[in-house]
Amino acid sequence: MSGTTTAGSRLRGAAGANRWVVLFVLCVSLLLVALDATVLHVAVPAVTGDLRPSGVELLWIVDAYPLVCASLLILFGTLGDRIGRRRVLLIGYGLFGAASAVAAFADSPTVLIGARALLGVGGAMIMPATLSILRAVFPDRRERALAIGVWTAVAAVGAAVGPVLGGFLVEHFWWGSVFLVNLPLLAVLLPLGRVVLPESKGCGDGPWDVLGALMAAAGVLGVVFGVKRLGAGEGPLSLATLGPLCAGAALLILFVRRQRRREHPLIDMRMFARPTFSTSVGCIVLAMLALVGLELIAVQYLQLVLGLSPLETGLRLLPLTFAAMAAGITGSATLRRIGPRRMVSWGFVLTAAAVLLLVLMGQHDRPGLLTAGFVLLGFGLQTTLFGAYESMLSEAPADQAGGAAAIGETSYQLGAGLGIALLGSVMNAAYAPAVSSAKGVPAAAGSAAADSLGEAYEVAARLGGPAGDALRTAARHSFVHGLHITLLVSAGLLLLGALAALRLPKVMECPEPGTGLPGGTPPEPRRRQPPAPAPPAPQLRKPPEQRRPRPHGTPGPHASPDTRAATEEPLPAGRGRG
Repeated sequence: MSGTTTAGSRLRGAAGANRWVVLFVLCVSLLLVALDATVLHVAVPAVTGDLRPSGVELLWIVDAYPLVCASLLILFGTLGDRIGRRRVLLIGYGLFGAASAVAAFADSPTVLIGARALLGVGGAMIMPATLSILRAVFPDRRERALAIGVWTAVAAVGAAVGPVLGGFLVEHFWWGSVFLVNLPLLAVLLPLGRVVLPESKGCGDGPWDVLGALMAAAGVLGVVFGVKRLGAGEGPLSLATLGPLCAGAALLILFVRRQRRREHPLIDMRMFARPTFSTSVGCIVLAMLALVGLELIAVQYLQLVLGLSPLETGLRLLPLTFAAMAAGITGSATLRRIGPRRMVSWGFVLTAAAVLLLVLMGQHDRPGLLTAGFVLLGFGLQTTLFGAYESMLSEAPADQAGGAAAIGETSYQLGAGLGIALLGSVMNAAYAPAVSSAKGVPAAAGSAAADSLGEAYEVAARLGGPAGDALRTAARHSFVHGLHITLLVSAGLLLLGALAALRLPKVMECPEPGTGLPGGTPPEPRRRQPPAPAPPAPQLRKPPEQRRPRPHGTPGPHASPDTRAATEEPLPAGRGRG
């Protein structure tokens, strides 16, 4: 651990009082990545009208960024532990800026797909680096908890503001402007990051396992791609779904076995044997699994059932964002007061209560109900994610902060993909039967309308007359019914997460101020002090006739060691005290 200690001392000298400036740079970096994950969603119709992509090309335009980013998180997270996290972050800035410029002026679907993939590479370099640098710059757990709260709040802001910003830019400019917004921020971040951000590394023992990193990348890519195919409606036994899932799972199993055998692994798999670390990762997966698919369905509800525009939809989601910001900012104090176990468990329970409240939504707009539900949802979910991320990062060794951050971000992406697949399948199972068998609607039209509510509206418009009205009414009723079923399933998953969080520590273990170990290494937990030993029993004084006279000036048996040593006569040279 000497390498980590040396790096930690360099960090404190480089960062010092500027650690809050470092946090600002890291949060703006994360904001870029979070924005690009959602900003394109509202621009898809404009992209389709301009570039005329095929169905497969449009799928890759949307999915190339999250797929590539998720698959490379472990590779670049562990690489940063070896060659320097600041170096990887700055390279990620450059790639992200170049890819944004190419995507903004893409003149074909192929160019846009390539630019989105390059954005994913840059995002995979930026995301784990921000969290691992944060872990190193804030070695004190109290301050680190506050920093992680701000970090998670910024992630929530980026994901929620993306559709609002994208809708505004598409309405006033052209679809490429959703990518150009990155360039001014990167023009400031790149030189500022070179000056402000300190370099940090892990211990760096042994060679970097290139083959293992590629195996992890390919394995995660296969699993996430297969999960996304499930979410897009592919059958679980189809080749497009089963092939990537099986290949990815096999590669990940081989990766784990390889890491266990290596003397210097990319990721120390023994971290998963720690209940706090493994439970935190599982809570992140469950939280995202319950939320992301639900969020996608809620957006469809706001636009297709209530008839809101993309910009109005984004504005309706702003209370969720503000509540998430509040939870992130106050998360540090909450964690110290109630501990990780209750914080994450209660966060899950609060989110489940918000989801159950949203079951009251119907076919008519109820702004007060939606606002209350979104506020509870944002606060509860952000509380859960904050407690899980903080516990996971504090449990991981400082020299493996990049790998731990990559695991956390990969679980986040995997949970999001699983949520879309699972809750999307539940929604389709509840929605499709009633639409396909709607009275007075031709069988072919009903079958086509069963794919989605948007498709049902298009089919109803082509039919016209009573049949079109009947199909539109049946589709709306079926969608709201499916939404209620999906909300109940999501609430069940959240309550399962609340039970899983009971394995987390009951209290937040913090060192006393000034006792943190160098290099960002978490100090040993405070242990309960053993009770003070009982005073020795009083000894009976010997009778006067049994006492031996003591020379004048010689200390008694109960004198202090210093007094006795000062009064003893020196021994002759060469003789001991034996």
